[in-house]
Amino acid sequence: MLCWEQGDAVPTEQELTALAGALWCAPSDLLGVPTTLREHRWARGLAVEDVAFRTGLRPREYQKMEERNRWTGDERQTAALGAALGLTLAQLVTVTGRDRKLAEYLRSAAAVRWQAYVKPVNAIVPLPRERIERALGQLHNDYQSLMTSTLSWSATASAEDKGAPYLAKILDHFWKLLEP
Repeated sequence: MLCWEQGDAVPTEQELTALAGALWCAPSDLLGVPTTLREHRWARGLAVEDVAFRTGLRPREYQKMEERNRWTGDERQTAALGAALGLTLAQLVTVTGRDRKLAEYLRSAAAVRWQAYVKPVNAIVPLPRERIERALGQLHNDYQSLMTSTLSWSATASAEDKGAPYLAKILDHFWKLLEP
């Protein structure tokens, strides 16, 4: 038998709503931290049609994106999705599946010439160019300082190995730099 609590199965929207009603709580109280388009929509108590209307998509088109957990909307639709679901910029990038590409750009920006990554990062993270430039420049400086400090004749591990933990958490570093 499949079990929701163990993650073997996922309840349908109707089942989740019914369970929340029986327990006198909101569906979002049962979800924990939402990670998918569907879970974010459920947490906000929105119907597929509501999100589709707000993003300018047909309900069936939006529903397919949810089922595949793959967002294919354009910039305007992505901004509307973030507003409709009340997502932070980091959540929006993650839920639309662009976090891996962003991390790839950020790792390269930290390790080599950061200036070349301003435009591609800005295409994923819709913030003023100056904020992106400051964050990328700081990531680059932080990583380069770390790598410089690891250079030593007595070092047993390679410099790349010592920089790996920083690069592994590059998204966390980036979002922290963008905090107001």
